[in-house]
Amino acid sequence: MPTYEYRCGACGHEFERFQSITAAPIVKCPSCGKRKVRRLIGSGAALIFKGSGFYATDYRSASYKEAAKKDGPPAAKSDTAAAAPTPAEKAGAAACDTCKKDPKSCPREKKK
Repeated sequence: MPTYEYRCGACGHEFERFQSITAAPIVKCPSCGKRKVRRLIGSGAALIFKGSGFYATDYRSASYKEAAKKDGPPAAKSDTAAAAPTPAEKAGAAACDTCKKDPKSCPREKKK
């Protein structure tokens, strides 16, 4: 539930109330009793979660940040043999099932 800020237009009294989002705004001033209270626009709570569950406002040492980098997930290794284009792909055509298995026996290559 958010905390709302209010100000009375008659006496200038400012106060906060912890209310549900669906609750109606307060209109009666608790100080002077007049019905001149307006809800103010608040700046919000600006919480930012970053990393593995720590707040962005937590100040960590450089040694902690280095240790956190080492504990991170390992980099994905790429398979260079699987990524190499087949002769048909080099020519601009999509690879067929035959040339994926054995590029030398590809029917497209035999036509050339």
